[in-house]
Amino acid sequence: GRPDDSLDLSLQPLLVRGEGKVLLFDTGAARVDFAQGGKLNDSLRAAGVEPAQVTDIFIPHSHDDHLGGLTTADGALAFPNATIHISTPEWAAMQAEPRRAALVKAMTPKVAAFQPGAVLLPGLVSAVEVKGHTPGHSAYEIASGQERLLYIGDAAHHFVISVAKPDWTIAYDGDAPAAQASRRALLQKAADQNLRLYAVHFPYPGLGRVKAQGDGFVWVPEQP
Repeated sequence: GRPDDSLDLSLQPLLVRGEGKVLLFDTGAARVDFAQGGKLNDSLRAAGVEPAQVTDIFIPHSHDDHLGGLTTADGALAFPNATIHISTPEWAAMQAEPRRAALVKAMTPKVAAFQPGAVLLPGLVSAVEVKGHTPGHSAYEIASGQERLLYIGDAAHHFVISVAKPDWTIAYDGDAPAAQASRRALLQKAADQNLRLYAVHFPYPGLGRVKAQGDGFVWVPEQP
């Protein structure tokens, strides 16, 4: 039932309040020319959050559609009081890119690099290594009592293609075979355990579960 001449991807950062903290997973695309970004601050304010109130930012990986909102148009940090969590391999890859020099310089005082799979905020946020997309791509498990929500980053991009055909790769995966294997493993685990997922690129609100179907899976969204 979807158009077959193009695939549209959403991009919606996730706001979480818990234990006196204001957490932001992803920062959106902001001013990059390939996306209709730049709506994050208005959305945060609509939710009653000012940028200075954000305490922690969790970056899944260093592609522009996830880093764009970290800085303002003049290069200053958009969330000046927030600790920026990014995996050590991903941070090293960013530092090695000459085009990232200004962003790296702005971020450096606030970066808290972590080893893949580390517990970041005990009882609240743990990193989940998802190999293949970028050198240190991370999903994040968010806890609230006995409840869990898995933010999957770019483990899957499209709510039909990525789940129905998890072995199909996307050009943005740096190591396609590893990404293929990790995507299938993540979706299988999510289906087996009935995990609640947050898929940043799936249609709003990006919340749902996957169920096994044939040789793949199907996305079952929660209704907003």
